[in-house]
Parts: sequence; C-alpha cells; structure tokens
Amino acid sequence: MADVNRGNRPLSPHLTVYRPQLTSMTSIFTRITGVAMLLAGLLIVWWFLAAATSPEYFATVDGLITSVLGDLIMTLSVLALWYHALAGLRHLIWDSGRALDVETSEKLGVAMMILSVVLTILTVLIV
Repeated sequence: MADVNRGNRPLSPHLTVYRPQLTSMTSIFTRITGVAMLLAGLLIVWWFLAAATSPEYFATVDGLITSVLGDLIMTLSVLALWYHALAGLRHLIWDSGRALDVETSEKLGVAMMILSVVLTILTVLIV
C-alpha cells in the first residue's frame, strides 16, 4: 500500500547529516577532471582536424586555442591531467591495501592536490 506521509519526509536526509570529507571531494573532483580532460582532448582533435582541412580554418582554430582563453583552458587541462594521474596512483596504493586509514588517506589527498599544482607549474614553465 502507498505511504500517505511520503511528501512529509525529506528525500535525502544524508545531505543534512554528513559533512563533505576530503576523500569524497577528491573523488568527485577526479571524476570532474576526467570529463575536463575529455573536453580538452576534443579541442586538440579539433585543432588537428583543422590542420588537415585548410590553412584558413587552421588559422581560425589555432587563433582560438592560442588565445588567452585557449591558454587558460590548456593550462587547466594540464592541471586536470596531473590531478587525475596522481589520483590514479593513490587508488593503486589503496588497491594494494595500504593507506586506507582516514589520517593517511587525507594526507595523500592533500599531497595529491599540492603536487598536482606544483607539477602543473613545472610543466607550463618547461614546455
């Protein structure tokens, strides 16, 4: 039989009970960076297709990608790449059964965020 009080209950009570944790936020951000890298990859494929199409079309696309907005997008995609790679390494560590306690897991999350920014800066400066 249908519950007559269904409309009076909250649909997601866990949202009011739990606070966001570092490990959950880094997991969500790993998924976001995966999607961001896909979009950056599509931009790079668009650039290659424009190069194969015509010099005029390539100049248009190259102008967009080498603009300030394009530089920002590519720099953020490098950050997403480093973050995602380091998150993958962290998951490999977890898969081996190590660093599963909360304190070590949070330290790995902070280290992953800091190291991704440092590696992005080094990549941008070197390349």
